[in-house]
Amino acid sequence: MIHKKFIQKLLMLGVASVFMTMCAPPEQSDADADAAEQARLDSIRKVRCPRVFSSAAEFYKNRDWAATVRAYDELTDLGCDRDDPKEVYLYYAIAYEYMGKYDSSEIVLLKGLTFLPDNVDLRKRLAYAYDKQGKAELRMDELDRLTFLAPEDVDIKIELAELYADKERFDDQIAVLNSILKLQPTNEGAQSDIARAYELSGRDPLDVYKKRFNNNPDNISYGLDYADKLLTADRPDDAAKVLKQVVAADPTSKVGYRRLAEAYDKGDRLSDAAKTYERLFRLDPRDFRVAIKIAEAYIEEQDYKSAFDWADKAVTISGEGEAFGAKGNVYYKGFQACRTGEISVDDRVVATLAYQLFDDAEEKGYSRYNRSKDWLKENEVLFGKPQWFMMDATVKNRGYIKAESSCYSWVSERLNKGKGW
Repeated sequence: MIHKKFIQKLLMLGVASVFMTMCAPPEQSDADADAAEQARLDSIRKVRCPRVFSSAAEFYKNRDWAATVRAYDELTDLGCDRDDPKEVYLYYAIAYEYMGKYDSSEIVLLKGLTFLPDNVDLRKRLAYAYDKQGKAELRMDELDRLTFLAPEDVDIKIELAELYADKERFDDQIAVLNSILKLQPTNEGAQSDIARAYELSGRDPLDVYKKRFNNNPDNISYGLDYADKLLTADRPDDAAKVLKQVVAADPTSKVGYRRLAEAYDKGDRLSDAAKTYERLFRLDPRDFRVAIKIAEAYIEEQDYKSAFDWADKAVTISGEGEAFGAKGNVYYKGFQACRTGEISVDDRVVATLAYQLFDDAEEKGYSRYNRSKDWLKENEVLFGKPQWFMMDATVKNRGYIKAESSCYSWVSERLNKGKGW
């Protein structure tokens, strides 16, 4: 009997357990739970995202940067950044910039770039954030990356080239500037910068200056720069060719004519130098120093008549000690060229005219020719009382003496009788 009741209880428990198993809901999987949570969040985002986006835009428009940041904080927390990551992270970062929080701007931009790694606008803002924080190396890396992402953007290349120059990375600067010039062959700023970079890097910049001038033949400053480099390289004839182009492009360029004359002078083309100085003088007939330069060029040619005329013109124009000294130098050089083994009367006359002009120059504060003046006195080549005493009556009666020999045919001035003679 007891055994029978025990069996009945076991059967009843089995039936109850089957019934309970059949009535209990099935256990939910993890995937189903995630899907349910995602659906809930999507529902929230569908309602909240447009509202928060609108608020963020309004705060940004009103320049309420703190509120703008809070709005974008909420947008990213909700996951609304997935819909338009560029707008979210760009304006989010800019808001931090206006607050002066460039480190926060950097963090925001780096997160944005995980969504849009090749976005040029975000990377430009990141380079700016690095700049404001003094992170030069990171900024250079970012700008370098941008040159590949936006190869036609010259402004990025210019910024990178300037940064390389600041860091004295001239080879890198030259490479970037060359890429600029491929896009814009007449970019004057890049042309000037690359010439400078070549010099600072120790390279020969002549080809750069040549290319810059050839690409801009009407820009006389480029021609002058190129000519200067040619003169420095001891290539005066090539410099003269460039400078002839310069004065052809601008016939009023005083600097161009002056440099051309200097190039001719350095190349021992003295006659061309004199003629070029004469053209310069015609541009400014009151510049007595140009007249002196012309006189000096003719002295080197041993054309003392032309030299004297220009030196005399310098004295007439200015009355400066420098002009008197230049005129005296014509007499001095002529005397040295014509003097005989035994100093003649004519030699002494011309030497004394030189001495008197050197003395006038010294009285006017110009002492460049003092050594020549001293030489004339110390070597006893001057005309004085002893020489006057030996002159015939005709000369003494007229009160002056002139050089008469053919070598001094260019000397028109006379030496007057001195006091006490």
